[in-house]
Parts: sequence; structure tokens; C-alpha cells
Amino acid sequence: MRDVVIAGGGPVGLFLATELALGGCSVLALERDEEVTSPYKALPLGLRGLSAGSAEMFYSRGLLEAVIDASGADAKRVGAAPDAIEAPTPRDVSHFAGMSLDAADIDVSAFPFRLPSPAMEGFMTSLEAVSKVLAERAIALGVDIVRGAPVTAVTQDDQSVAVTAAGQEYRARYLVGCDGGRSTVRGLARFDFVGTDPLFTGYVARVTFADPQQLPLGFNLTPNGMYLRTPFEGHLGMMDFDGGRFDRSRPLTREHLQEVLRRITDTDLTLTDVHLASSFTDRAMQVTTYRKGRVLLAGDAAHIQSPLGGQGLNLGIGDAANLGWKLAATVHGTAPEGLLDTYTSERHPVGAAILDWSRAQVATMKPGPNAPALRQLVHELLSTPDGTTLAYRKTTGLFDRYDLGSAQPLVGSTAPDFHFEDGPRLGDLLRQGRGVVLDFTGDHALQCAARSWQGRIQYATGTAHNDLGFNALLVRPDGVVAWADDQDLDLKAFRQAATRWFGSPQN
Repeated sequence: MRDVVIAGGGPVGLFLATELALGGCSVLALERDEEVTSPYKALPLGLRGLSAGSAEMFYSRGLLEAVIDASGADAKRVGAAPDAIEAPTPRDVSHFAGMSLDAADIDVSAFPFRLPSPAMEGFMTSLEAVSKVLAERAIALGVDIVRGAPVTAVTQDDQSVAVTAAGQEYRARYLVGCDGGRSTVRGLARFDFVGTDPLFTGYVARVTFADPQQLPLGFNLTPNGMYLRTPFEGHLGMMDFDGGRFDRSRPLTREHLQEVLRRITDTDLTLTDVHLASSFTDRAMQVTTYRKGRVLLAGDAAHIQSPLGGQGLNLGIGDAANLGWKLAATVHGTAPEGLLDTYTSERHPVGAAILDWSRAQVATMKPGPNAPALRQLVHELLSTPDGTTLAYRKTTGLFDRYDLGSAQPLVGSTAPDFHFEDGPRLGDLLRQGRGVVLDFTGDHALQCAARSWQGRIQYATGTAHNDLGFNALLVRPDGVVAWADDQDLDLKAFRQAATRWFGSPQN
């Protein structure tokens, strides 16, 4: 019997598999598709944006450079100089409803805990590139991946879960569904999936234009919808506000795509050929809980929304990072009571906020007589320093904050990448998937206290290039600050935080 079976071998499932394997779990990933590669995962249709938060997670696991290399020339980012003390000004901020925002308007003083990091900026990649890197790492860590094995049955009891795929039954202590927006696991385990109906049918295609010069690059809002043309030859995206009626209802013919394109653009543009095409909607749905007994969900299996702003993949990576170490500790019996339930309590609000961000964009884009006035007002508001800073906060993935019951503003947030003088960065220390105590004072009593969680927490001390005024911090394996001391060192508070997240001390 395995510790964990994961349904789904895409980026979210594979990232979770590596986290669990890093935590010493035996893991089996069941993937529906037989082939590793697909034209829908490769560029241009597989184009995705990794946020700075996701880049930070890959960096903290030693995978960032591999993902950048696999992503090719289109992976553009700005990292920190090795000896930098101040974080550079952000160079990029996502659009809102197709309206570009200027990164120069970001108020960096709103992020006082920002430090230089090799990850710093997000970058463009593809599903194929991310999956390739993660599959190689998962296999190296001992994860078994079975392809051509769609899940068809799930049953669970108090001790285990039975999963049937491709006619074979697999048994594990836990099952995690990472099998996408039309998740079979979600349906078989009877999760409640609630939300809002779609307003548009979206299309992404690789086509040949007879007269491409009629379409400017970038996002283009029109009175009838929106279209997107990227530098990739023939790459086209469209959003047709038809209430989502067409999605998956009929074949995506050249004639249909051309009719939609002409209506949205109000041109007579001709498509001479359609090489690849798929459709989607802005249906925004989320399960009411991410766990039912021994079955859990992550990524699109737990929540779906429109791809506006490129949040889907990043939200799923965040789910996997949050869940992996908690589930591993639960499997090994070292988890404190209720640890696994914090997966839902922490990630569900983050997912709900992203769904609302997506809904707000769709509402701003929806055609109608009042649409131009609304778009103009929203654009003017978001183009202010406060508005642009809000958009950056919402989309960069670095500034989500879990409510961990502390008034200290850094607790519950992603830890800055503290850098010891003549020593490692925090990102280097997190590579083993364990908690980290950062002690900038060399306090012997704190070192002794940290030893009580040896094997679950590693202790590091030294002088930092910039300690931001902190004496010491406890950082969870997912890079979230669990305790921060910026006054007199409080060992009692440290022990309480360590016990809350890592279980009882050894002595």
C-alpha cells in the first residue's frame, strides 16, 4: 500500500508528488494521458505565466534554473544581484481585464518586507516545460508515474483509499485529486462544487491568417468582446460573450472561429487554416472543502476560473506547496492535531479571492452600452499608484497572508529571502522541505530549543545582509513565516509556534 496516490500528472500533481517524496512518502501518480507531450501543452497553446510567488517556490526547491532553461528564450525574469541588499523595483505587473498597467506606478513602500531573491520576477513558460522538469525530479525522488491510467472508481474507509485506474486497483493511505477542472476524483468522492455560471466562451488557437496585419499584438478590448494576439506565429485568443453556450458543444471549425473573430474585431479578416483549437469559459467554481476523509483536492480539481491574469497554474502550485509537507507529516504521524485541516482553512480563502478577481475582470469586459464608461473608470483607478500596487499585490503571488492568529504582519506571509553574510540564503535552506529557524542573534537558548524538533526543523544562525529588524524567525517548509521575533526573544512563543506546526518536541 502506498502512502499517497495522486490522480493527475500535470504540473500541480507532479509538484505535489515531489513535495511528498521529499517528505519521505511513497507516492504513485496516475495520469490519464498516455503521452508525455501534447501540442496543447507545448507552445504556443500551452503558454502560461509563472508568478513571482511560484518562481519563489521553484527556487526554494532548487528547480528554478531548470524550469527557466526548459522554458527557452521566452522565460524572461529579473533576479537579484548576489550581494544586493535592497530589492529592485518590480519590472512587471499583470493586466486587468486586458488593460495594461505600468509597473513604474507600483508603490514599493507598501511592501516593507521585500528582499532581493534570485526569483524576484515571474516569467513565461509552458505546461510542457514545467511538467518535464517536475517529472524528472519526481522520478529521481522515487515517485512512480503510470500513464494511460484514468481513475474510474474511488472508495475509502477509516484506514485507506482504493483507487481503480485502467482496470487495476491501487490502495493508499490518502488520495489527492489533481485531475483538472473536470475532475473525476471530485465527482466520485462527492465534493460539493459551487460558484457562478459563465458569461463567455473563450477560444485559444493556432491559425494561419490571410491578412494578420489587421490585428495588433496584445490584448484588444472591443465593443463585442476581446481578442489577444501574441508574438507566436498564428497564436490567437478570443472571448465571445455568448453565455458560454458554445464551449465543447460543437466542433471548432475554421468557419466558426472566423465568424467569431470577424464579429469581435469588426473586420473582414480571413482565417485560411486552423491547426489547433480549444475552448474554455469563465465559469468560476470552488469546492466547499478541500478534504473529505482521506481524499483531498488541489489545483483545478478544487477550483476553476477564467484564465484572465494567468492565476490557475500558480494557484495550483500554491495548493501543492501548502499541502505537501502537511500530508507528509500526517502520514508519518508527526503532525499535530488538526494540521491537515489547515490546508482547507488556509487555501480556500486564497482560491475564493482569485475567483472574485477573475469575476471582476469579466464583469469589466462584458459588452454593453455602459461598458466603455465602466472600463474607463476602472482603468483610471487602477492606473493610480494605489490601484497598480493593489493589482501587483493581487497577482504576484508573494503577498498572500494566512491568518495564523498573530498581529505581527510578517507571520502568515511568504518569508523574505534572508541572506546570511558569507552563508546561505533562506531559499537554499528550504530545499530539503523542512522548517527553518533563522537566528540573527546567535542565541544559545533558541538553538537548544530548536534541537527539540531535530529532523523536522533545521537551525541556522549568523549575521544577515539585511535582517529587517528581526531577531529570529521560524519558517514553515512552504516558505511561510510561522513565528517572528522583532523585540525581546520570546522562547515560549517560539515553542508554541513550533509545536503548533511541527508537533510535540522530542524532549
